[in-house]
Amino acid sequence: MQRKAYVPGVAALLAALLAGCTSSSDDGGPTDNSNPGDAGTVTAAAQPGRYDALPEACGAVGDSTLDLLLPGIRQIADEALRETAYEGQATLTFDTDRKAGCRWKVDSTDAIDHLYVDFERVVSYSNAVSDDSQAETLFAGKVTAAGLPAPTPSGTPTATPSSSASAAAAPSPSSSASASASASASASASASASASADLQPRLLDDLGDEAFIDDVLAGSGSTAEQRTVTVVFRTSNVIVTIEYEEQATSLGVVPDSKEMQDRARKLAAQLADSLAG
Repeated sequence: MQRKAYVPGVAALLAALLAGCTSSSDDGGPTDNSNPGDAGTVTAAAQPGRYDALPEACGAVGDSTLDLLLPGIRQIADEALRETAYEGQATLTFDTDRKAGCRWKVDSTDAIDHLYVDFERVVSYSNAVSDDSQAETLFAGKVTAAGLPAPTPSGTPTATPSSSASAAAAPSPSSSASASASASASASASASASASADLQPRLLDDLGDEAFIDDVLAGSGSTAEQRTVTVVFRTSNVIVTIEYEEQATSLGVVPDSKEMQDRARKLAAQLADSLAG
């Protein structure tokens, strides 16, 4: 008969245990499969770039601009061949939303001109790196590869001791003429040095988000001179490369650096404006 007194005790113990489990769940405590470390954690994805597509490269350069960069194109007598020259040749790509380029080559009586335009849309596949940041990194690599020289300091030349002494002394007619000739030569040399500094490969601050220009002259002696001017600029997550090359058909003729740089920079500005919309 004592067994009947034992059963209520067991029931009471089980009821107490169940009550404890229920209260641990109802009072906001963690359950067995909860993970306190994950609560409230949100990973923000990096911002995408401004551009999700690219322009058609061969159609990005107008006929009037091609006339300027490729003078021989207007000398093509055959209308069909001239039209083909204007159209250019698209470079092979497997994804026109990521890469697009076009090439032109035209011969003239004075030179052989080449033009290459390339658009690259940069996409970062990391949630921690934005498309723009990835494009900045790639652009920096192009600057490094170009090996741009350090900027040449500009300023007026200081007077040499001999010229200072001559200026302090009472000049004779002959010494005055000599000093004038020397000053003229110094001014010409200074102007030449300044022009050379202005045309050296350098960073540009008036094109896109960042840009640079490179200028390389190859060939000498028995080989016709060939100059290649390259302009590269970045706008958001798109990097644009322009290569403008000219080779003279006559020995001793050097393609003009300033003229080629001006033409390439003008085209770059047009492409930057078209991307800006």
